[in-house]
Amino acid sequence: MSPSHTPLISFELVNKWYGEYRALNDISAEVRKGEVVVVCGPSGSGKSTLIRTVNRLEDIQGGSIRFDGQDVHAPSINVNIFRSQVGFVFQSFNLFPHLSVAQNVMLGPVNVRKQKRAQARARALELLERVGLASKADAFPGQLSGGQQQRVAIARALAMDPPAMLFDEPTSALDPEMVGEVLQVMKALARDGMTMMCVTHEMNFAREVADHVWFMDQGRLVETGLPGEFFSKPQSERAQKFLADLRSH
Repeated sequence: MSPSHTPLISFELVNKWYGEYRALNDISAEVRKGEVVVVCGPSGSGKSTLIRTVNRLEDIQGGSIRFDGQDVHAPSINVNIFRSQVGFVFQSFNLFPHLSVAQNVMLGPVNVRKQKRAQARARALELLERVGLASKADAFPGQLSGGQQQRVAIARALAMDPPAMLFDEPTSALDPEMVGEVLQVMKALARDGMTMMCVTHEMNFAREVADHVWFMDQGRLVETGLPGEFFSKPQSERAQKFLADLRSH
């Protein structure tokens, strides 16, 4: 499915300060429906801050962000309802340890959408099947590996049928052998046409799956491009150095 021309997420001159420190500097860009954007750059470049402004986990001090036409930082917005509609997958899995895997996935639909439990459970089982964990529905998070917990977290985000999924370094807390299983699920979502914005260090994933790569450094969006172009001929010196450093590792 090719991306549409309609922006689902748009940033216009977005600025973010922590005291004297400018974490985001005049960011303007858009993610179109059906598009996969990978945000990369050195540590401290503002990638995670940027993605966290989309669902108001971080406030902004200037500019505007629109999600599906809605002004995300408008005072009138109901933050909890809005957040429940935006799929967000964190570094840490944030599952409730005292609830089973299926109960974790059912939580949003039952509590926010007031869905009947039987209907929510049937949908949870479908989603667990989709992430390859149908057999773990009644296990508890503590009985799962990190990679399995992260896949449950993805299923939980999908349970609210979000128009887009945001991933904030979803594999960085995982042991290397578990990274692949999470990336496989993300690749399958991309193939199904899910709009995705991913902050990740997994450059092979970016090369294979992204429609566009955004490169950030020191709070600025330095360069955006198609993966083939970005990886073979980065325009900016900073991106060239970043990719050279990655290759030397």
